[in-house]
Order: sequence, then structure tokens, then C-alpha cells
Amino acid sequence: AAGSESIRIPGFPYDDERLMDSTGALELKDIPGRLLVIGGGIIGLEMGCVYDALGSKVTVVELSDGLMPGADKDLVRPLAKRLQSTFENIFLGSKVTGITSSESGLSVQFEGGKAPGTDSFDRVLLAVGRTPNGLKIAADKAGVNVDQRGFISVDRQQRTNVSHIFAIGDIVGQPMLAHKATHEGKTAAEVACGLKSWFDAKTIPSVAYTDPEVAWMGLTETDAKANGVAYEKGLFPWAASGRALSIARSEGLTKVLYDPDTHQILGAGITGVNAGELIAEAVLALEMGADIQDLALTVHPHPTLSETLNFAAEVAEGTVTDIYAPKKT
Repeated sequence: AAGSESIRIPGFPYDDERLMDSTGALELKDIPGRLLVIGGGIIGLEMGCVYDALGSKVTVVELSDGLMPGADKDLVRPLAKRLQSTFENIFLGSKVTGITSSESGLSVQFEGGKAPGTDSFDRVLLAVGRTPNGLKIAADKAGVNVDQRGFISVDRQQRTNVSHIFAIGDIVGQPMLAHKATHEGKTAAEVACGLKSWFDAKTIPSVAYTDPEVAWMGLTETDAKANGVAYEKGLFPWAASGRALSIARSEGLTKVLYDPDTHQILGAGITGVNAGELIAEAVLALEMGADIQDLALTVHPHPTLSETLNFAAEVAEGTVTDIYAPKKT
């Protein structure tokens, strides 16, 4: 369980504590007036939301053409729209080419997109990804195979190629998520104690703890289209949710992907308040082999945000009454 560390961009002044990674951002004793976040992925946006809420003027610079690359664009869109109004700036298709330290702050040089040539910030957060620590623990001296990126291969019991050595978490591969590592650790401990256990989760849910939260599990539309996987979906906008309207947070959406032939649930995505809490029902549905009708016929409490998953399934079935949707034949 050697974990991972933040990727560093060569040439930056890392001896200046005002240039920090996500760990350093959690240890600040003051609130920066202006904060630059390099990287518009999950970690960068999460920390940006934290410091925005604390009063910092937050700027995000992202090399790709959209925030949270890899996530479905329709899930990210409500978040991006909200952040455009709360963050000081969001520069897409842009990168940082240099950082210069001075007593007054960090002078940052930009390139591309609509980013300025130079701007000054009180602190800079580097959040461009993480790399596993497999090459830093001398595992190879124990005979453990470590690839060039630092990952260690394991079987379903978390065993490495050396049968009495186990590995879990970030070091064994994506997704680098604590809840995955926890279950892997339990599996490894049970196997070490002689139990016939194995890690066989059908899906690992992902959550961006931003405002609003973005959560997804199973098949995504991005991956389905890239790999030619057939799917259909039901989507319910939170603008039609009484609970979302009552708390003035109707920007969200809930969607469910399912197999067009068997109607079994393949994936789900939610954007909105407490999306990370709501996605768990969809995870259980996929793990148990539920189909879209199972969700549509399950009575949910009303008015709640949880029922948006039920409504999305009803949209797929053509039985929803909260919005207009043609009945499926």
C-alpha cells in the first residue's frame, strides 16, 4: 500500500512552499487571496471549490478543451456553468510555461487559449495527475514485478508474482480511489489469514466532491462511444425535481445507461447536490444485475433527490409522469 504522489512538471520552483500539491493545499494556515490551480481534473476542481468557498479568488488552467477530461460532458456541463460564475477565471486549452518566485507572489507565464501572458498569484496548486510509488519502495529486490510506470500487477486475491506479498490501492492501478483500496486491503488481509476471498467488484464508483458534485459508475457514454458499445439511456433533469427546486439547486441531472436488448443496467451518472451519496443505489443495482424496470418499479420516497434515479429509469421505460416522455413500445 505504497500509494502515489502528485506528478511534477519539470522546471517549476518546488523549493517555494507557495507552489503546492493537494496534500500541501490541505495544510495551509491561511487563505490565499488569489489561487491558481494547474489542472482542471477532479482533484484540482475539488480544491478550487474548497478555497473558493473560503474566499479565495480561484483561477483554473486546463490543457484540454474541457473541465474534468474523461467524464461525460453532459455531467460536467452543470458544474462548469456554475464554476464560470464563482471562479475568477477558467482558461481551457491553455498551459503554464513557467513560474517565477518573488516576495510579492508567484509570477506565472501562460500559453494558449484565452489565458493572459503573465499573471501573479499568492499560491499555485499543481494538480495534473498522480503517479504510483512502485519504483520507490525497492519491491524489485524482493522479486516483485514493477512496470516502468511504477504499477505492480496483482491477481484477484491481491497477490503479486511473489505469492506471499500482496499489493493494494494506487500502486496496483486505476482507479486511484480510497474506497477501492479499502476493499482490496480487506481482500488481501482475508487471503493472508487463509480465507478464500477475492476482489471482484463489477464497478468502482467515482465522485468529484465539487459544488455541485459529479458521480458516475459503470459504463460511461464517453467509453461506450469510443469502444462501440451499444446502449440506451434514460435521463431526468433536476429542473423537474420538486426537491431540487425547493433547495434552489435544480442545475443537476440523473441518467441511467442500459443494454438495449436485455435492459440490464450498464452505468449511471449524477450531477447535483449529494450526487456522491445518490450514486450508491445505482452501484448496487449494477452489482445485483438489475434491469431498468427494476429501478422504474421501485417505490422511492417523495420528494427526494434519490427518486431522480427512479424517474430516469421511468424515462427509459416511457412511464414517467413528472416530465413528458413518449411511451416505449
